[in-house]
Amino acid sequence: MKEKSSKYELVVGLEVHVQLATESKLFASDKNSFGDAPNTNVSPITLAHPGTLPKPNKKAIEYAIKMGLACNCEIAKVTSFDRKNYFYPDLPKGYQTTQDNQPICIGGYLDVKSGESMRRIDFNRIHVEEDAGKSMHDAAHQGTLLDYNRAGTPLIEMVTEPVISTAEEAGNLITEIRRIVRFLGVGDGNMEEGSLRCDANISLRPKGTQTLGQKVEIKNMNSIRNVQRAIQHEVTRQSHLLDQGKTIKQETRGFDDATGKTTSQRSKEEANDYRYFPCPDLLPIKISDSYLTEIKAMMPKLPAEIVKELQEKFNLTEYDADIIAESEDRADYFFHTAKICSHYKKIANWMIGPIQNYLAEHNQSLAQFSITPEKLHDLIDLVESGKLNYSTASTKVFLDMIANPDKSASETAKDLALFQDNDESGLQKIVDEVLEGMPDKVAAFKKGKKGLMGLFVGEVMKKSRGKANPQITTKLLNETLSK
Repeated sequence: MKEKSSKYELVVGLEVHVQLATESKLFASDKNSFGDAPNTNVSPITLAHPGTLPKPNKKAIEYAIKMGLACNCEIAKVTSFDRKNYFYPDLPKGYQTTQDNQPICIGGYLDVKSGESMRRIDFNRIHVEEDAGKSMHDAAHQGTLLDYNRAGTPLIEMVTEPVISTAEEAGNLITEIRRIVRFLGVGDGNMEEGSLRCDANISLRPKGTQTLGQKVEIKNMNSIRNVQRAIQHEVTRQSHLLDQGKTIKQETRGFDDATGKTTSQRSKEEANDYRYFPCPDLLPIKISDSYLTEIKAMMPKLPAEIVKELQEKFNLTEYDADIIAESEDRADYFFHTAKICSHYKKIANWMIGPIQNYLAEHNQSLAQFSITPEKLHDLIDLVESGKLNYSTASTKVFLDMIANPDKSASETAKDLALFQDNDESGLQKIVDEVLEGMPDKVAAFKKGKKGLMGLFVGEVMKKSRGKANPQITTKLLNETLSK
């Protein structure tokens, strides 16, 4: 939706920080792991002790290139590291090793949904840098506690051009970035753990003008919803100030999740305040054509391509396709099942319904899931052929198959005596018994209370212990009630 402002046009640029899922840190062999005891994943290199020298993590470079390729960037032939100098308690070296002059990925774009159409969001760059540590303010202690486990963790910073025009576009871009990150396996994208964070540069300008307004930066937002809320709040705040003839201060602000408002933190530093200069301890990195070709060969089909294929070839809805394209495991599971099962919509329904719910409840991935595509195909066939009803299949048979992975769907249904009763003569007797026992409801139905059909079907299902075929039951009920 368009942000409410009759006079002004919103302009947003995002800086999305993605923590890379390498085993070790960017310049040291320290473990790269979330949730470990404070200050256990540190070393003299992380803490910048005198005489220590960093060494770049090759896997981090590979991951950065993969993201660049996924975002249609130009990959630099030569990339180098710089020092960004600022002093803060959680930055043990007093500077951050990052990329300023020669980033690894240049330009690029992603197409995201904007209203009913698609909009291209251009990137300025994607560069590699190390994360800082973490400051914790604990009421049980005086002062600030510092955990340097995160210091030196490899990040990519994805910097867009100032071309985003709505909070919706911003949210959709972050959603797509997170999906690609997870799809490629370069990170987990967990915003609640801080492994994907976002800064937003927000400004307003009079409608019809091209000159950018004074920007305000909102730092370290850890949910897509909060990014959108912060943008919407800034539209209201900045337009109010401009209407009063006041100027917008260039500053860094924080977002308060409880109030939905942004608050001033400090005046925004200019780039020259950071005193960037080439890192003297790290040589430039040359990206050879052969190395780039090797990485391109590893690239899977990307989510946007998969969504398109799922809609065009398998006739899935955009909603279903988006969920299945959320990860490579999901897409592979669908495509594998679709090779042997032509009920494409049913495959999607099972994946988005019972399978996804089970995996979420048991904190499992599809790689750990015991029902193979072949077994899912058998289960779907039992339902579609009328041998099982969906309710029984999706609860009793499904769960028993998980508990007994060596058994097929047919074996499971047979052992549990759950096959559907399609015998019309037998079902007719149950239908007659149900209707004879509910004469008042039958009379009400014949007077126009058609909603009672669900009650009759339910009673037949109870008497048949869930074995009655619902379609045949409904047909018999309609025929009997019409007499």
